[in-house]
This record gives sequence, C-alpha cells and structure tokens, in this order.
Amino acid sequence: MDRMSQTIADAFVSARRQWEVLPEYPGERPASLAAAYAIQDCALSVWNREIGGWKVGRIAEPVSTALGADRLAGPVFADMIRDAGGEPGGALVEFPIFERGFAAVEAEFMLRLSPREGALPITREEAMGWVDEVRIGIEIASSPYPGINTDGPCVTVSDHGNNAGLLLGRQVPAELWPRLDEIDVSLAIDGRQAGRATTATMLDGPFGAMCFLLANLRQRGIPAQPGWWVSSGAITGVHQIAAGQQVVAHFAGVGEARATIAPAR
Repeated sequence: MDRMSQTIADAFVSARRQWEVLPEYPGERPASLAAAYAIQDCALSVWNREIGGWKVGRIAEPVSTALGADRLAGPVFADMIRDAGGEPGGALVEFPIFERGFAAVEAEFMLRLSPREGALPITREEAMGWVDEVRIGIEIASSPYPGINTDGPCVTVSDHGNNAGLLLGRQVPAELWPRLDEIDVSLAIDGRQAGRATTATMLDGPFGAMCFLLANLRQRGIPAQPGWWVSSGAITGVHQIAAGQQVVAHFAGVGEARATIAPAR
C-alpha cells in the first residue's frame, strides 16, 4: 500500500470513528477506480469492525465509460444495519449522519447473500440463486467529506462508498423477485414526495447489482460471506437529508420503511 493511500484511509477512518468532519479531501484525489478501491481496502484493514454487507451505487455516463464501470461498491458495517421488523409500516428507526459533511437517503431493495460454489452469476436469473432473502429498505449515505458526491465516483469509493447505514424493512415474497421492476417505489421526506420510480430505470436491476458486487469482491480478493446484505442501488434517486427530518420509503404492495435522521452523538 502506498503512503498516500494509507494517509487518506487513516484520515477517513479517524473522522468516521469520531463523527468528525473533513472540510477538505485528505490528500490527492484518486483518478482511477483501482486507486480508489486501494484506499477503501486500506481503510478496511485499519478498522477492527465487522462487515455486515455492501452498498452498490450507479456511475452515470459519461464518467462510467471513462472509468470502465457503471457501478461502484462500498462496505456496510454490521453495527450500522438496523432491522425495522416485518410489519407493513415498519418501525421508525434512528440513524446518525455527519451534519456538516454529506448526507442523503435512498430507497433500495436489500438482498441477502447466499454464496454458491462454482462460477459467479452473470445474469439476473443466475443471481437469484445467490440470494436467500430480499427486503425493502433505505440506505443512509453520509460522509465526513462534504464534496464526496460532487468530486465524482472515485472519491465516493475512497470513503467507504459513502455509506453510513442500512435500514431493513419488510421481506419481499420470493414470487415477486422476478417482477421487482413492476413495484412502484416512492420516497418522502417530512411528508413531501422527493422521488418516485421503479427498478426498471436501474441498469439491469437489483440482481444485476449483485452480479457486479460479486465480481468486484472477487477481483479484490474478498471472499463473499453468507448473510451479507447488499444494498442494490438507489431507485428514486439520491436525496439529501438533514438532522431532524423523517424519511418514508413506500414500496407498492409490499410495505414501507421509515427512518428519522439524527445528529451524531
């Protein structure tokens, strides 16, 4: 690991441990995804913290062509995954954010990984065989660095993929998995709709995100673990949020996931 990657990783880990803000990027910004994942992997080696899953996000054009990838990944720590229970309306769960950093919420399908032997899946249908549960949910995207999104995907990857937690909502029946694209999803902040869409707008959908993640982890030498939750990508968009606001993600015919946003203690 080169010294610059170590310096950047150490700065982000320290800031996240203390819930402190980094007003400036702590070093030279990575110019490639390989350099960005090197920083992320270095940060994981610094933490003494269990990984509970991974988030997957989209890289839009024309940047995706320039970088050679249309998705990115980041770790989700087990102690930042909350289960809202199985009721249709869910439970109101509190999440802390970096108040003067960056903070957003995303309505997503959460897939629980069940690895198999043999070749990795390359189609959505094959990926379903690597999943043993699907939930509705919300990703909390927050970083101590305010410019994490505006600086581009490589910077996003370098700080843990911009993740600060996952909310697991109600289980999606297995018979609906092939038809996730048909489920209307909306997200409201303080009672006002912030976005509405379906996974039909998300490349090859949540199971395609699982294919991407498995290939990404294998390339990085990270063995896939049973029980990891995969946050499969923002459906209605990335919606910036502030402490004190409440978020409701509605998945038609399935249920709702609800979160309240709090300042870090």
